Amino acid sequence: MSVVSTSTSAAPTGTATAVTARPARSRARTALLALQIVVALFYGVASAAPKLLGIDAAADSFDRIGFGDWFMYLTGALELAGAVALLIPVLYQVAAVAMIGLMIGATVTQITVFDGDNAATPIILILPLALIAWARRDSTKALLALVRGAVART
Repeated sequence: MSVVSTSTSAAPTGTATAVTARPARSRARTALLALQIVVALFYGVASAAPKLLGIDAAADSFDRIGFGDWFMYLTGALELAGAVALLIPVLYQVAAVAMIGLMIGATVTQITVFDGDNAATPIILILPLALIAWARRDSTKALLALVRGAVART
C-alpha cells in the first residue's frame, strides 16, 4: 500500500509542476508579445508617422542634422518597417537588432548634433528591444530555415 501511496502522491506533484510551469511560460510569452506591440505602435505612430508625413518639427530636426528631407523619409520608412517586422514571428529578433542599430545612430546624433538633448530616449528604447532580441532569439533560426529552404528550391 505504501507503493500505491507513493506513486499517487508523486503524480499530482509532477502534474502540478507541469501545469503551473505552462501558464507561467504562457504569461511570459503574452507579456513579451504585448511589449512588442507597444514598441511597434510607438515606432509606427509616434516616431515614423511624423517623419513620413513631413511634419514641420521632424523636418526641422533633419534639416539641423544636415541631411534634409530624403534622410527623414528614409528614417521614417526604416522605423515603420521595423515596427511591422516586430510583429512578424520569423523577423522578431532581426527587427529588434536592426532597431537597436537605428537607436544607436539616433543616440550618436542626439549627442553630436543636438548637444545631448533627448539622448536618453533612444537609449531607453534600446532596453525593450534588447529584451525582445534576446527572448526571441529562436526566431532567427526559423528565418534561416526558411531562407535555406527557399535557396534549396531554386
